[in-house]
Amino acid sequence: MSHSVGRVAEFAGITVRTLHHYDGIGLLSPSGRSHAGHRRYDDGDLDRLQRILFYRELGFPLDDIAALLDDPEADPQEHLRRQHALLSDRIAALRKMAAAVETAMEAKQMGINLTPEEKFEVFGDKDPEEYAEESERRWGGTASYAESQRRVARRTKDDWKRMQVEAADWGERYGALMEAGEPATGERAMDLAEDHRQHISTSFYDCTLAIHRGLGEMYVSDPRFHAHYESMRPGLAEHLRDAINANAERQE
Repeated sequence: MSHSVGRVAEFAGITVRTLHHYDGIGLLSPSGRSHAGHRRYDDGDLDRLQRILFYRELGFPLDDIAALLDDPEADPQEHLRRQHALLSDRIAALRKMAAAVETAMEAKQMGINLTPEEKFEVFGDKDPEEYAEESERRWGGTASYAESQRRVARRTKDDWKRMQVEAADWGERYGALMEAGEPATGERAMDLAEDHRQHISTSFYDCTLAIHRGLGEMYVSDPRFHAHYESMRPGLAEHLRDAINANAERQE
């Protein structure tokens, strides 16, 4: 089966002009032509286009992609293995950056000042500006990160005051729950854990159950976050962590 240039562009989410350009530079020349001379792409062409777009997504220049694809020593399985490794590295880097953003937003909400080392440890030994340029060139950022930045940028002084009041009210309710001796696995504790998650989602970013679990562990393991919750009531950090896990299990 062969496909027109328009259909291939639709499949791949690119423009016809891009396909014409790939043909013009010899990166992807269609295997056939219709009686009227129009380009026709077969399944082998689509496989090559898929590999091209993988490499483009990873930031490879077109010349490098051509060299990789036309290497007589390489086979399709080798390309898939290489792309899998590169994508895995990218995912790991993005997860690390997302975790750093979550920590920064939580710290800002609680009035905790991160040290300069903590602010930039996500970049390793790279220059942050160099890393940002590389991220923009190759990945273009993420929707969740952009949304969190937009929310924080729009925040007014009154917004922050309102959020502090809401957080204080939640802390009082959770402290009362503990005073009454209710377990972390009880309905009220799980409901307050869900309120906590929804507050983060409304104020900052989409806090999934998995992310919330990670935050719960951080509240216990990070001395500053632990101290914040302990200042509300001794043992609250661990109790909340357990309630977060119980709430996640309830919904999963």
